[in-house]
Amino acid sequence: MLSSYGKLSSEVYDIDKPIGGSYRDVAYYMTRLETCNGTILEPAARTGRMLIPLLEKGLTVEGFDSSEDMLNICKKNCKERHLNPKLFEAKMESFSLDKKYDAIILPTGTFLLLYKRADSIKALQNFYKHLSPGGRLIVDISLQTDFQIGIVSTRTWNSSHDDIITLEEKLVEVNYINSILFHMDVMKSGIMVRLFKLSWSIYRCDGTAWKSLDEYLEVLDLEILLSLQIVNSRTTPRS
Repeated sequence: MLSSYGKLSSEVYDIDKPIGGSYRDVAYYMTRLETCNGTILEPAARTGRMLIPLLEKGLTVEGFDSSEDMLNICKKNCKERHLNPKLFEAKMESFSLDKKYDAIILPTGTFLLLYKRADSIKALQNFYKHLSPGGRLIVDISLQTDFQIGIVSTRTWNSSHDDIITLEEKLVEVNYINSILFHMDVMKSGIMVRLFKLSWSIYRCDGTAWKSLDEYLEVLDLEILLSLQIVNSRTTPRS
C-alpha cells in the first residue's frame, strides 16, 4: 500500500481531488444510494471528495481513513460546510465495529491500494461482516492501460499558503501478475521530498492473480473501467 499519507501528501490530495470533483462517479453513487435509508460507510474517505456531496444530499454517511492527516483535512472540510459526520481512523482490512451498514462504498479504485491478496480478502470479508441483511458493497476497480516505465508526468498547484507545489509521478516497475509501483515526488518551497511509493494491485475481480499477461491484456480490451456491485447474499438484493 502507500508508505504513508502524511501531511504534505494529504494536502496534495485535497488540492488534486477537490470536494465533489467527479471522475464520472459522484452522480453515479448518488443515484445508486438515493433509496438507501440506513447508514452508509466509506472506507478510505480521504479528504471527503465523495463523502461530503453524499452528506449534502441528505444521506447518512460515516467514514474512516488510515491517515490521521487525511482525516484532519476531511474534518476541516466538513466543518466548513456545517457537517458533522462520524469519522475515525482505521484500516479496511482490520476495522471492527459493533454496527451494520446498509451500504459500503469504495470509489475511484481505492480498493486496489490493497495490493496484497491476503489483505484484499480480509477487507472483503470485513465489509461483508459489517453489511446489514441486503446491504450493498459498491467497489470501483480501475484497470491500468498505460505501462510506459520511466515516463515522468509533472503537475503544479498554488497552495492555500502561497507555496508552489510540484508533483512528479514516475512509473518505476510493473509486475504484470501482481502490482504496479509508482514513485511520487513533491517539491514545495523549493524542497524536493519523496511523497510516497504507491503499489497498485492488478488482481482479477475474484481476488486471484492473472494467469498470464495475455489474459490481463484480453480483459483490458473488453473493459477499461469496472464498477463492481457486490450484493450481500443473506437476503433478496435491494433494487
